[in-house]
Amino acid sequence: MQAIILAAGMGRRLKKRTENQPKCMVHVNGIPMIERMLKQLDQYQLNRIILVTGHKGKELQTFVSSLSIHTPIVYIDNPVYKTTNNIYSLYLAKECLLMDDTILLESDLIFEQEVITQIISHPYPNLALVAHFESWMDGTVVLLDEQDNIMKFLTRKDFRFEDIHSYYKTVNIYKFSRDFSATHYVPFLEAYSKALGNNEYYEQVLKVISLLDDHDLKATRLENGFWYEIDDEQDLDIAESIFTDSQSRFTRLSGRYGGYWRYPGLLDFCYLVNPYFPNSRFMGEIKASFEELVTSYPSGLDINNLLAAKSLGLDPDKVLTGNGAAELIRPLLQSFKNAVGVLRPSFEEYGNCTENPVFFHVPSSDFTYKVQDIIGFYGDKELDALVLVNPDNPTGNYIPKEDVLSLAEYCRARNTVLILDESFIDFSSAEESPSLMTQEILDEYENLVLIKSISKSYGVPGLRLGILTCSNPQIISLVRQELPLWNINSLAEYFLQIFEKYQRDYWDALKRFQETKKDLYQMLSPVRQLRLYPSQANFIMCEIMDGCSASQIAELLLNRYNILVKDLSHKPGMEGRKFIRIAVRTKADNQRLADALKHILR
Repeated sequence: MQAIILAAGMGRRLKKRTENQPKCMVHVNGIPMIERMLKQLDQYQLNRIILVTGHKGKELQTFVSSLSIHTPIVYIDNPVYKTTNNIYSLYLAKECLLMDDTILLESDLIFEQEVITQIISHPYPNLALVAHFESWMDGTVVLLDEQDNIMKFLTRKDFRFEDIHSYYKTVNIYKFSRDFSATHYVPFLEAYSKALGNNEYYEQVLKVISLLDDHDLKATRLENGFWYEIDDEQDLDIAESIFTDSQSRFTRLSGRYGGYWRYPGLLDFCYLVNPYFPNSRFMGEIKASFEELVTSYPSGLDINNLLAAKSLGLDPDKVLTGNGAAELIRPLLQSFKNAVGVLRPSFEEYGNCTENPVFFHVPSSDFTYKVQDIIGFYGDKELDALVLVNPDNPTGNYIPKEDVLSLAEYCRARNTVLILDESFIDFSSAEESPSLMTQEILDEYENLVLIKSISKSYGVPGLRLGILTCSNPQIISLVRQELPLWNINSLAEYFLQIFEKYQRDYWDALKRFQETKKDLYQMLSPVRQLRLYPSQANFIMCEIMDGCSASQIAELLLNRYNILVKDLSHKPGMEGRKFIRIAVRTKADNQRLADALKHILR
């Protein structure tokens, strides 16, 4: 067997990175892509590696000759790389295809060793390596039957986004037997090039071959290992967060704060959303209006405040919508010039946005606290405001409604604003109607500011919606003047407009969530090394009792099982102990997490 690597392209989309070097010499975490690929191929005792060069070909040959590669390397130059495409590069290597069985690769790929092992070790002689289509992918897409026969190479005209669940993306790694090259690929390659020119892609030849009754080409679905195709700087950034050491991979992925839909198969147990809402009917209504919403301006802030107030049964003059709760938290907290009371451990955004925070470090070993504990600590301190997240994050601690009202009364007597974050309140099963977000309560306590992140309980973090409500017109005015006229998009506005129709579905989703959360507790309870903490939110805080650190557990889950959890090792107020936070997802996802933890901690 031999390998052919196509490396003639200019890589224009990588801009300055490819001005003075070929695309395949761009570094991923300090290692050129071609060096990584050649060293991986060098492990299979291939007869030769054919490298088709073009842009900065001499520089590439000089670099490759400096590497310790034992497999003989043959160079073929594409002198017209600027005006041709990869079909011509492969055409130049057509005689090589007739010499041996061939692994065909493109040089802008980066992959783990098991990816190439899967196709080389597969017994079938003619294969396309494919991966299930993901929304971030671009390029050649195929349809397979149950026996992994390639039924069709899809053109742009054939592609339908509503059918992507049945599509597979070619990884741009192929295996051809010498016989297949002689009887099928090379003859069609020659005919196609002569008929349609050299500014095409070699996959077009495979598309033609796939129309034959006896084309003899199958697919193998990628089972293990990561891969990525690097076309631009965004691809490079993502690849560097995947192909790095285990500790750096976790740190880099966590530091992206989302966008995990770009990572194939990643299960996100870090960020906190409702697994059962919006339902398919709700999403269908948004999809039906998608084109109009994307191509239309959203309404201004006042209209969106009106929509939010209508959905929540509040006075529109006392509601502000935000591009996520974070957009509302910062101007609110920065309006206080004197001390603001902030609990720890809790949601750090409040402490980060406060100029003069006074931290109450919860002293109990299980991080539970009551209103009396808060009052006891702040009783001798003068505060402009006091922040309470209820249920709290990441502990899940919950304070009953009557006790929160007594805290609001205490703050009113001291001329202190109580900022109450109820982002997780809908997940609580501790009592009926636990929320203070009613106009009656808000009118009674003008010192009460309520904040709610729509992302958490309503399951739409991509819409970036948050709500602030308060009966004090001065506070509303202070925050409002810091908000832009158009601060939320049309999709978020439409969500607010239609939500009322789905209230019953929403509460049904929360009931279903409670069952799923209970099941997750039962799945994790037998794990001896885990201590599970009670939670009234949509997550469970777990303490690692012996063995690995929390960071090690988080890294193992990511690198072995492609599962991301929240490592709380460096969370202020939790130093010196080993905690992870696990979001509650669907039952199937939760089972996958539980199985992974049991295997790691067995």
